[in-house]
Amino acid sequence: MGRYDFRPSRVYKTASQLLASERIKHVPSWHEVVGIVPPAQSLVRTQPLQHQERLRRRHVRKPSKLFQPQRIVYEEDKLRKEFFGDHPWELARPRVVLENDGKDAERKDWSLVSQPDRPIDGESVIQRQMFLMHGNPEMGQKPDPSMTPAKAYDQARKEFYDMRLQQDIERRVAKEEAMATGAYFGKSTLQIGMELEDKIFEEWKAWASAEVIQQEQKRAAMYTGVNNEEAALPEGEQEVEAALEEVGSTIPA
Repeated sequence: MGRYDFRPSRVYKTASQLLASERIKHVPSWHEVVGIVPPAQSLVRTQPLQHQERLRRRHVRKPSKLFQPQRIVYEEDKLRKEFFGDHPWELARPRVVLENDGKDAERKDWSLVSQPDRPIDGESVIQRQMFLMHGNPEMGQKPDPSMTPAKAYDQARKEFYDMRLQQDIERRVAKEEAMATGAYFGKSTLQIGMELEDKIFEEWKAWASAEVIQQEQKRAAMYTGVNNEEAALPEGEQEVEAALEEVGSTIPA
């Protein structure tokens, strides 16, 4: 068939002929879909669009990178990197991925950082910052020319902190009200962490005390002429060794 193999592009036609001649008893599940949306007939790879901002190079582009796809970059990516770099623990909060499809700005009014139908998180700060920088032309809200990315980030972050503080106060008040009516919540994560830390500290303290005593005994043995092995023995074991030496001379051979 020459250099090119056209059999893949004729799969639908071949399957239709086999069905018409009843050589295939059952219709394949993909037959109807391929008939509605046929594959592309072009066998030539077109060069993808390149970024206009890319600096023009004087030397000729290498043939190996001729068809390299362009890099997809969004403005929000830089803002997310800055916010989550300053607030890494926001990534540890539980989150449902389906609650955000990347089009929140098109359906919500981000003139406020909080939305009634979605929890506030780092993405709320990003969308609020984008609103302060660019406004919302669909709703007739124009951007402020004096609003720089740094100023928009500071304002959105301040509103985010206020909402977090309000949520903490609400949780604290709800807990106090529940405890006043007889509820019991047990130990908090902070208390459990402190107990584990205290346990490890006490274990280290006992080990450090034993090491200090052993070092002092070795240092004292250097000036008294006692062997280091005897000096390193605990006090009880030293008494047992002395008693065995004293009794050993009276035992007949």
